[in-house]
Amino acid sequence: MLLRQNERTALFIDGASLHHAARNLGFEVDFRSLRKLFETQCLFQRAFYYAAMPETDDYSPLRPLTDWLAYNGYHLVMKNAREFTDNSGRRRIKGNMDVELTVDLLEQAGRLDHAVIVSGDSDLRRAVEAAQARGVRVTVISSMRSSPPMIGDDLRRQADLFVELADIAPSFTRRLAEPRTSSRQGPVRHPADINSDETTDS
Repeated sequence: MLLRQNERTALFIDGASLHHAARNLGFEVDFRSLRKLFETQCLFQRAFYYAAMPETDDYSPLRPLTDWLAYNGYHLVMKNAREFTDNSGRRRIKGNMDVELTVDLLEQAGRLDHAVIVSGDSDLRRAVEAAQARGVRVTVISSMRSSPPMIGDDLRRQADLFVELADIAPSFTRRLAEPRTSSRQGPVRHPADINSDETTDS
């Protein structure tokens, strides 16, 4: 990640993107270790975590995580996920936090030297470019090794540095039993833009 001791640095985590990439690679993120990594290696300013929650009274597995993050030094940015029924009558949940992340990135840019974004969504390319124009160095963390790859080409090219999640995972993750694999290779797409039957993090 090339964190530098003299750089004011903030972390912007797209929760859905990190969850999907880590699960695909067979990791579980240790958010305490992740924050400590930043606190010890740079002038750490703030960690933002973005999540869309289903509009339902049903229990969400995401809730314990967001509650823990809120009490352990993460700034939560949340909104209701949109629920709809597709053409086949199946219930779908979709949530995208690009706008919220973009707004925070640009609001913080004047107080930062380095922004670290955990997301693979190419829709963030223009926001990264705008932050760079304000003098901010931007690192993007995602994965080319997941199946399918989680990082969009446009975002990867725009970033000052792309960091493969699998390469730095030992610093802040616990390994799960087996990584998830897929026999199908498709176009690079961000999970927030893929309709899903899951209601936990889409």
